[in-house]
Amino acid sequence: MNLVFFDIECAGVHKTYAKICAFGYVVCDEKFNIIKKEDILINPKGRFELTDRKGDKGIVLPYNYEEFKNYPKFKEVYPQIKALLEDKDSIAIGHAVLNDVKYLNLESKRFKLPSFNFSFADSQMFFMASKNDFSRQFGLEYIAEALGVEFTPHRAADDAYATMKVVEAMCKKYGCDFFGLTKLLGFTYGKILNYNVTSPQCTGYKKYKQAKNKEKEERAKKRIKFNNNLTRKRAKGNGKLSGKKFNFSRKIEDEISVSISYVDRIYELGGSYRQRVDECTHYVAEEGDETDRTKKARAAGKTVLTLQQFKELIND
Repeated sequence: MNLVFFDIECAGVHKTYAKICAFGYVVCDEKFNIIKKEDILINPKGRFELTDRKGDKGIVLPYNYEEFKNYPKFKEVYPQIKALLEDKDSIAIGHAVLNDVKYLNLESKRFKLPSFNFSFADSQMFFMASKNDFSRQFGLEYIAEALGVEFTPHRAADDAYATMKVVEAMCKKYGCDFFGLTKLLGFTYGKILNYNVTSPQCTGYKKYKQAKNKEKEERAKKRIKFNNNLTRKRAKGNGKLSGKKFNFSRKIEDEISVSISYVDRIYELGGSYRQRVDECTHYVAEEGDETDRTKKARAAGKTVLTLQQFKELIND
C-alpha cells in the first residue's frame, strides 16, 4: 500500500470557487521511500487574490504568477489528480487536509466535473492527538521546524514532502508504521463522495468536542439563570448608583454564584443592569481581561472598572 501526501495552493478562495493553481504530491511506500514527487501547476482561470479579508495581507506563493496562464486548466489535469487520489492501492494524506478536499470539491463543481471519491487522513490531527491538544491549529511550518524538516513553504510539492516527514517522524516516535499510528490514535478517515465531505476524526478529538459541548451547555444554563434573575428587576429612582447602567464581562456573568448577588446590589443602590455593552454606562471586568467584549467597552468610551473597583463601589 502506497501513501500519497498532497497539498494544494490556490490563486484565491471564495465560497463558490477555489482557483487551484498548484497540486503537489509525494508518493512513497509504507517505509517512506519516495517513489515520485511532483508539482502540477494549473491555470487558475482568474487573477491571483492572495489577501486577507481586509485586503492588505496574504501569503506569497514561490511561483511566477505570470507563467500560470501557460499551464493546463484544472479540467485538463483533473483525470491525473483523480486517478492519483482514488487509487485503491494508496492512502491520501494532507495537512489540515479538509481545506484541500473542499478546494477539490469547489473546482469540480466550478468546471462541472464528477465528484472525487476517496478517503483521506490528516497529519495535523495526528500531531494534535499526539500532544492531546485540540484547542488550536498547528501549522505545517511550526511542526516542521520543531522536527527539523527543511522545505519551501507554499510550494505545493514541498508542503506535501514536509507532511510526509511529519508523519514519518511520528511513526518513529511511536515505533510503528502509518497504519499502526492510525490505530494507536483511534483515527477515522475523512471521506469525499458525491460532493459531500465527511471530516476525519480521532478518539482524542471526539472527547475534546464532547467536553466543549458540555461546557457550552453549562454556560447556556448559567446564562438563562442570570437572565431570568434580571427579568424580575426594576430600577429604583434614587440611590448612589441612580442613572448608572452596568454590564459585566462574560467571565463575571458566568460566575452566577456571585454575579446574581452583584446585580441585586446594583438595583438596591438605584442602578440597573444591561445585557448589551453598548447600552451600559459602566463596564466591569477582571484586571487583565482583554476579551473582545472588554475591548468593545473601552472603544465605546464606557467607564471600565476592575472587579475590585466595582466591589469597593457597591460596598462603600
